[in-house]
Amino acid sequence: MPVLVSGDEVVVDSPVILRWIDDRFPEPPLWPPTEPERSEADVFVEWFNGVWKRPPNELAAELERDEPDAAVVAALGSRLAGLTDVFEGLLADRDYLLGAFGIADVVAYPFLRYAVDRDPTDAELFHQVLRDHVTTNGRPRFAAWLERMSNLPYA
Repeated sequence: MPVLVSGDEVVVDSPVILRWIDDRFPEPPLWPPTEPERSEADVFVEWFNGVWKRPPNELAAELERDEPDAAVVAALGSRLAGLTDVFEGLLADRDYLLGAFGIADVVAYPFLRYAVDRDPTDAELFHQVLRDHVTTNGRPRFAAWLERMSNLPYA
């Protein structure tokens, strides 16, 4: 679990750390300016961390077993692929996940980039799960978003 320590203050968990940073260094902003948009961003972050990230973690755990269950592996892989379709839909008529670049892109990109990251020296199982099941096949808007994100100066 990520931890940020600033003086006597300890902040735990990636989204909480990102909000802490956004509150102190608001330019450029990670969260949208209006309350409805901020709530939408919060819902996305909660969904990504609580729903989207579950199948790749469960799949990696299953693959680490002495005898992985092929049916479980197939079901989790299929679920992950289906959840990845959400990004294609979110990117219809917009360049970033919630319209303007922001927290949704920052939270999702470090995981979703493995759809195009094919580093043969990276043997991390979790990354391999993402490479195998998060693809740009049939997802041109998702592929274009990954390209935009990889070209940002801080990606």
